Amino acid sequence: MKRTLVVGASTNPDRYAYRAIHALRQAGHEVVAFGQRPGTVLDVPIETVWNDQWDVDTVTLYVGPNNSIPLRDKIIALKPERVIFNPGTEDAEFIQQVRAAGIEAEIACTLVLLSLGAY
Repeated sequence: MKRTLVVGASTNPDRYAYRAIHALRQAGHEVVAFGQRPGTVLDVPIETVWNDQWDVDTVTLYVGPNNSIPLRDKIIALKPERVIFNPGTEDAEFIQQVRAAGIEAEIACTLVLLSLGAY
């Protein structure tokens, strides 16, 4: 199973990041959650301090392009296999940076990928 970092995690059940954590855990994936406010979603604590040592296969973004700017170098430094740009998070410059670092940049919806068994 892939270990996924959810960037933009929230305890608000109306947020897609919240739904993604649920769907990822239901599918048996390990999840690390990073957000602005502490809390817990299922058994996943939301970290509010970035950890340069996170070992993840996938980063799935739930923050808009402006909010991702301070995280770009940090995400690339984790060296995940891929970064998923969920709807509303797409940013051509960041996608180019991810690909230039040899990381797959996937413009997709984590929830759809999981529902199709294509995650």
